[in-house]
Amino acid sequence: MAAVLPSYLGQPVLVVNRTGAGGVTGSTFVNKAKPDGYTLLLARVGSQSVSPAMKENIPYKYDDFTMLAVIELNPVICATASSKPYKSMQDIVDAVTANPGKLSYSSSGVGTMLHVAVPLVLKMMGVENPLEAINHIPYKGGGNAATAVVGGHVDLICTNSSALSGHIAGGKIRPLMITTKERHEVAPDAPTARELGFPEIEVLVGWSGIYGPPGMDPEVVGKLRDAIQKVKEDKAWNKFTKSLGSVPHILDGPATRKFVDGQFNAFSALVDELDMRIQ
Repeated sequence: MAAVLPSYLGQPVLVVNRTGAGGVTGSTFVNKAKPDGYTLLLARVGSQSVSPAMKENIPYKYDDFTMLAVIELNPVICATASSKPYKSMQDIVDAVTANPGKLSYSSSGVGTMLHVAVPLVLKMMGVENPLEAINHIPYKGGGNAATAVVGGHVDLICTNSSALSGHIAGGKIRPLMITTKERHEVAPDAPTARELGFPEIEVLVGWSGIYGPPGMDPEVVGKLRDAIQKVKEDKAWNKFTKSLGSVPHILDGPATRKFVDGQFNAFSALVDELDMRIQ
């Protein structure tokens, strides 16, 4: 988005990485910035939906931003190492049921989407006490979490398809399920959650959006939204986004708010059900 947006805005866009706390650090910086339209956030599901739903001590609420647009969806794939004996999600369910606490899964840190994803999936697939059934091993970042699976150090991960596409193509990871309604070219052999009889798991999806600080001028908001909407027809951006394993999905302002509200409410309810809220 940063590569093509300048041509529609008429001015350059500088990308600044402010890493830390699963995206909370960067989100907090933008939340406190001047609402002049010059400081924007590449919002992600973890920092904008999951963390606000799980953590009561982060310095912003999920809706403490000017939501400009959702720009892409990133299917979640549950996968194991090709060297592991598990051939299906049912094999995982059977294993954690028969031997609670023996298997493990990796995440990009406490309070991230990856942390919630596996217990959520297992719960929806009928596993009782999923937090006790499988051990959580947090890593610093999604790349390290995926590498831990490749190395066989953990048994399972449920993460964005973009984080696993290279490992899947290289034959190092076996995808067991994908959360899109239809199968995806990143993992064409992986059944969908709907195919497995669990369409409710489709709520588990990665996404990115463009946010600004709260209190932005409506005229500035309109100009930014117009520019983002023009990217929707940009063939180069669509091709590049698909090559990363994502689905181009640019929503307008009202649709973005409706989608984000739904995501936060869904994760908040699941966090309460799983008793995963962090004080």
